[in-house]
Amino acid sequence: MVFLVAHELGDMLLNRAQCTPVALAGLLLRGLALNLIRGGPWMGPTLRPAWQMTALTPIPSPQMQRSRGEAAVRLRQDAGRIRLVDLRQQGSAKAILPRVAGVPELVFLNTSGGLTGGDRLSYAVALGDGVQAVATTQTAERAYRAASGMARVDVDIEVGAGGWIDWLPQETILFDASALDRRTRIALGPGAGCLALEAVVLGRHAMGETVAHLAFRDRREIRREGRLVHLEPLVLDDAALGAGQAVLGGARCFASLVMVAPGAADALAPLRQALGEEGVHSAASAFDGRLVLRLMAGDGWPLRRQIARALSVLRRGAVLPRVWQFQENGR
Repeated sequence: MVFLVAHELGDMLLNRAQCTPVALAGLLLRGLALNLIRGGPWMGPTLRPAWQMTALTPIPSPQMQRSRGEAAVRLRQDAGRIRLVDLRQQGSAKAILPRVAGVPELVFLNTSGGLTGGDRLSYAVALGDGVQAVATTQTAERAYRAASGMARVDVDIEVGAGGWIDWLPQETILFDASALDRRTRIALGPGAGCLALEAVVLGRHAMGETVAHLAFRDRREIRREGRLVHLEPLVLDDAALGAGQAVLGGARCFASLVMVAPGAADALAPLRQALGEEGVHSAASAFDGRLVLRLMAGDGWPLRRQIARALSVLRRGAVLPRVWQFQENGR
């Protein structure tokens, strides 16, 4: 625009003025405009344009904004009551402590609405000696298509001596071409225990979505007094999605439930009696203070029903976290 104005002004001065100074000014303006447009020097190299765009000039990729979030909660027992010692939250991660009777509930949420490549999310829970708590997520986490990079989620849980944690996040929905790297670490003190759930859904079946491309890495590790007692790594990519019966066998969703506690094997028989939801393939085993349940299904609703029944057995009839909004009749 500056070049065109200078060019037109130069022509106007040349056409309307006959005096030498005005005519000279018109020539100078016109010459400046033409030389700047052509990218050539004018009155020396210092006035050469610093940047030119041509048909071959690469267009830089836009820098997309990425979300960052961190939320951490610390509880301890004081004079027979459980008290909040520390609450830290920043960015898109939040932690809510609803008022409930009995065992405290911790609810984590991601206000960014989902995850995509380059996002970072961190949740942390620290329970003092003898503290029992339930931790969950406000809704299903969603991993959307990633243009580049992977989203990263870290969950770190520490349970003091004689404490207990139910880590019951709602399902993670993986959309086509999503990329997510998630790591969950649970550290148990002497005599402490945990119940940990992870559920994954591939797309939204009701919307007709399919997942053909995926980069999903999930790693869960549980340690007792520093010793590794449970390790569960999972890698799900394009090749695994197409492996048929060797991997998912056509299932669109899956889950695993792990209980680590002294005498966990005692719950195996009651748990197996609660299995058998139509449309859900399930298997449970127990050994050396650890019980593991694995589930696969073609749709998320039967899977959630089966998870709810299994949790009812393992949690001895305790109700699900309020934010799950689960009813057996499905309404």
